Amino acid sequence: MSKKQANPQQFEQMIAELESIVQQLEQGDLSLDDALAQFERGIALTRASQQQLQAAEQKVQILLQPNAQEQLTAFDNPAGE
Repeated sequence: MSKKQANPQQFEQMIAELESIVQQLEQGDLSLDDALAQFERGIALTRASQQQLQAAEQKVQILLQPNAQEQLTAFDNPAGE
């Protein structure tokens, strides 16, 4: 598996961590500094998750096209490496 492809386990771990962060922030028991640190981590996880979802969506769109195998190869290896 290339580094560009999403690892489902990592994605699920990110979602679980996001859920934990949301719970901590909703409880309101964190200090301001801790809350800001958790918020920052949550934003980073959200962005990484969105990137993985966008990559998966692009792959699905490519697979649904008539000449999917040719385009999938181009998507997986855009630099021709």
